[in-house]
Amino acid sequence: MEEAKIKYLEMIQSVITRMASNSFYLKGWSITLVTALFALTAKDNRNLFFLIAYIPIIFFWALDSYYLSLERQYRNLFNDVRKKNDNALDFSMKILSKHKNKKTRFINCVFSPIEIWFYFPFAILVVVI
Repeated sequence: MEEAKIKYLEMIQSVITRMASNSFYLKGWSITLVTALFALTAKDNRNLFFLIAYIPIIFFWALDSYYLSLERQYRNLFNDVRKKNDNALDFSMKILSKHKNKKTRFINCVFSPIEIWFYFPFAILVVVI
């Protein structure tokens, strides 16, 4: 494999890594923010205050799903570049329509197992607490 192709794949991989770390940080921030809202609820002792906790959960769930969608699209770009001939490289980081599929659609990312197994139990926990 030519050195230029390796560098191109490393560039794409760094974007994928950044999207995955953004997802990790969003999950951490959602836990932190909801915990802070619970601390405020305990202080004021208002029963409906827990409904405000759903705002950051929904916001972070949507943002996390957006980053998951982008990550999957860049994975498709990575696989496309991996299969290309060394002479056909253009070093574009642009996501094309061929890199988008059913799995990369936003709504499918919202209901992907990784998102459901984190945010849905988190939302249920808000009701229980």
